[in-house]
Amino acid sequence: MAVQRIRAFDDPVLRAVARPVTAFDKELRGLVKSLTLTMRQGAGRAGLAAPQLGVQARVVVFDYDGRAGHLVNPRLELSERTIVADEACLSAPGLWWPLERSFGVTARGRDMYGKPVTVRAIGTLARVLQHEVDHLDGVLFVDRLADDERDRFMEMAR
Repeated sequence: MAVQRIRAFDDPVLRAVARPVTAFDKELRGLVKSLTLTMRQGAGRAGLAAPQLGVQARVVVFDYDGRAGHLVNPRLELSERTIVADEACLSAPGLWWPLERSFGVTARGRDMYGKPVTVRAIGTLARVLQHEVDHLDGVLFVDRLADDERDRFMEMAR
């Protein structure tokens, strides 16, 4: 699999809800590998979701602080504790914005072979997982900003 182009912030594919994966086959394994290769190109890339490559499948990959992996059909359990920190998106490169997210998550899903996977994360990795799962639901992090902040972000993103 090759490195692919990441869809830009204004691409309508990023607004669609991704479909659950039902076939744990060679095609899915290829997608996970392609997502991982694409994510790892360049600095600061900690996660990527299949819709960012134009694929409407519920698959995310992550690699942060020595913890790397992927989740198929992920579900998140969020901690009540929240924290505000800068967040960015590979679909809007170079723009960082403060955003409140849960400090911790438990992510449950499957691996590319269909085996159950659980990832417990705090801090930045928890933020990465929340951000990528949002992509699967057609949600961009700018959607979580207050109206005035969203307007400022969109002005800068143009």
